[in-house]
Amino acid sequence: MGGAHSREDLISDSDEEEYEEENEEENYQDSKDETPERSSSGRRPKTPSSVDEVEAKLKALKLKYGSAHSQNPSHKNAVKLYLHIGGNTPKAKWVTSEKLATYSFFKTSKSTIRMEGKMLKSFGDQRRVDFVAKGVWAMKFFSDEVLNLHTLRPNQDLREEFEEAANGGIQSLALGALDNSFLVGDSGIQVVKNFAYGVHGKGVYVNFARGNQQSASKLVHSTPKKALLMKAETNMLLMSPMTEGKPHTTGLHQLDIETGKIVTEWKFGKDGTDITMRDITNDSKGAQLDPSGATFLGLDDNRLCRWDMRDRNGIVQNLATSSTPVLNWAQGHQFSRGTNFQCFATTGDGSIVVGSLDGKIRLYSINSMRQAKTAFPGLGSPITHVDVTFDGKWILGTTDTYLILICTLFTDKDGKTKTGFSGRMGNRIAAPRLLKLTPLDSHLAGVNNKFRNAQFSWVTENGKQERHLVATVGKFSVIWNFQQVKNGSHECYHNQEGLKSCYCYKIVLKDDSIVDSRFMHDKFAVTDSPEAPLVIATPLKVSSFSISSKR
Repeated sequence: MGGAHSREDLISDSDEEEYEEENEEENYQDSKDETPERSSSGRRPKTPSSVDEVEAKLKALKLKYGSAHSQNPSHKNAVKLYLHIGGNTPKAKWVTSEKLATYSFFKTSKSTIRMEGKMLKSFGDQRRVDFVAKGVWAMKFFSDEVLNLHTLRPNQDLREEFEEAANGGIQSLALGALDNSFLVGDSGIQVVKNFAYGVHGKGVYVNFARGNQQSASKLVHSTPKKALLMKAETNMLLMSPMTEGKPHTTGLHQLDIETGKIVTEWKFGKDGTDITMRDITNDSKGAQLDPSGATFLGLDDNRLCRWDMRDRNGIVQNLATSSTPVLNWAQGHQFSRGTNFQCFATTGDGSIVVGSLDGKIRLYSINSMRQAKTAFPGLGSPITHVDVTFDGKWILGTTDTYLILICTLFTDKDGKTKTGFSGRMGNRIAAPRLLKLTPLDSHLAGVNNKFRNAQFSWVTENGKQERHLVATVGKFSVIWNFQQVKNGSHECYHNQEGLKSCYCYKIVLKDDSIVDSRFMHDKFAVTDSPEAPLVIATPLKVSSFSISSKR
């Protein structure tokens, strides 16, 4: 079972009393062994002749006494010190290291103030600060004095509703807005039922071997990494990389979910030449709900296009006897110079945002894929995943070490408010916000784990606003409150210079690396939890969480 990150649990004054008592017994035993004994003649040992000698004798006893000021909790720098042991295992816990300790600050050569070790995260309701210094530590203060660490923890509750085993190694997650969602695994697709409190097993499994045998065997061998629902969620496009480590593919499979058969194997082609694609996505945020939808978008390193699955001759292909049909290049552009596109997403009206290897994020209107309306300069890190709100006003980019949140709104020369999709922002681009893990959580997540697949909660209606955003880092699913993050007066942004960074998030820890974390469609939100459930998939399990509205 996975749950809210245990390291953030309340530390009470009575925590780990058993641990303390054991240590005190050990220290007492040490001191007793070193206490001067009577000599064999029965005479008492010589009385110390000076204060220095008395102090030396007391120090030799190794009693748990600190300095005079550290014994006084009223001292301005007095704290209780805890050590976190057990890492990310189920046995992880806090133990008391020192009942009374002190802290100090020092000034660096750049005239900035910081604490020795890495300052991390504060919990105002617990008068507590966590930090890393050859281990994970927590200081608990004896009074309400404020350390301005601009990292207050949001008070949100997560409640796990369902967890169940999957039929095979899950590779991707396809959430539906209607009755079902789908877990794409090594040899097939597990169908799960959508509920107001998450997804739950339906007992239906679509095996890739059904339908056309030759096409299915290719699909099983390559294992789909991308699943795209279409045609009112009755069909699914499955895309697999050509080889491991290379995301490009020359085609995809179309699965009829209702019959459980692969009905078509499509190839990508332009002007009679086979080409590759890196990614595919729906024409717009709600396009998978359109029963007549027959087009979708494709992205490659230097290509942005729309594919059309309708056969222009009006002939239904018989997959068993015909060669693989080629998709029709309906619209798009092949760029002559290296744009190094990596990922893309669409708004509610079909505008397109594209992230690149150089960190740039480009915005394309619904009318043209040839030239971006707006290009946000990169911050130096490649964009590995990108998402956008339904109304197109906010963009969320994923890099290995941080998330970048960008507002696309600006006022044009006529005083009209527009988004960067419909007008050129030029030098009117607002400074982005950065979303990061604290050094402590980065330490716990592991040096090799990276941010992946950050996305907003799922809205497909005008006038509705996304409430949260979520990303994965190794075994962590990290959740930010969107309303809080985009608020310029939020506590995290106080006393920060340059780009503002937000560290206010909630972590869900799982037992295995997370494949994907996504919010269900907002239609599944209930009155006591206005956010739709969060679904978290690991290779062997899928879990659903509800987020309480309590603050």
